[in-house]
Amino acid sequence: MNRRGPYGKSAAKREEILSAALDLISHHGYRGTSVKGIAESVGLSPAGVLHHFGTKERLFVEVLRRRDELDAARSRADVAAATTRSPLHPLDRYAALLDSNADVPGLVELYSALVVEAADPSHEAHDFFTERRVEGHHLLTRAVRRMQESGTLTSRIDAEVLATALHALGDGLQTLWLIDPDVDMGGTIRKLLQALRTDLLEEGAEP
Repeated sequence: MNRRGPYGKSAAKREEILSAALDLISHHGYRGTSVKGIAESVGLSPAGVLHHFGTKERLFVEVLRRRDELDAARSRADVAAATTRSPLHPLDRYAALLDSNADVPGLVELYSALVVEAADPSHEAHDFFTERRVEGHHLLTRAVRRMQESGTLTSRIDAEVLATALHALGDGLQTLWLIDPDVDMGGTIRKLLQALRTDLLEEGAEP
C-alpha cells in the first residue's frame, strides 16, 4: 500500500536525503560533505535534514546502512545471474564487493573513519558497527564452512578463524587503499583464496 499523508511525505523526504547524502559522500568523502551541502541538494535547511535523523553521525550511519542494502541486492542479482556451469563462488562475492568500493572512495573514507570512532561504546555508530561485525562474521564463516565441506577450500584453518582474518583483511585493505590507490583490494583477497585452494590440492597430493 502507498503511504499517504504527513508520514508518507516524511518517509519520502528521508529517502531523498539518504540518496543525496550517499551520492555526495561517494564523490566528496566524509570530510568533504556537510549537512548544509546535503540540505541544499534536497531543498531543505540543515535543521530540516537533521529533523529526519537527529544528528550528522546518525545520518552517516544510515548512509552506510543503505550502502550495505544496495551491496546485498547487487550480490543477490549476481548470484541469480550466475549459471550452474559457472557458479559464483561465495567468497568471490566478498572480493567483488571490495572491487566495487574502489568506485566510491568517499564511502570507504566514511566507513574507515567511523569504524575507528565507533570503538567508543558511547559513539552513535557503535551499535551499528557491532551488529554489522556480528552479521558479517556469520556470513563469512558460513561461506568458508560451505567451501570447506565441499572440498574447495583448505580445512587446515578453522572456519571462524579464517572468517575473522578475511574480515580484518578487508577492512585493512580499505585503509591501505585510501593511502595508496594502487592497492588491489579485491585482487589481494582472490590471491589469498587461490593460495588456500592450492594448499588444499597439496594436502591431497601423493607424497
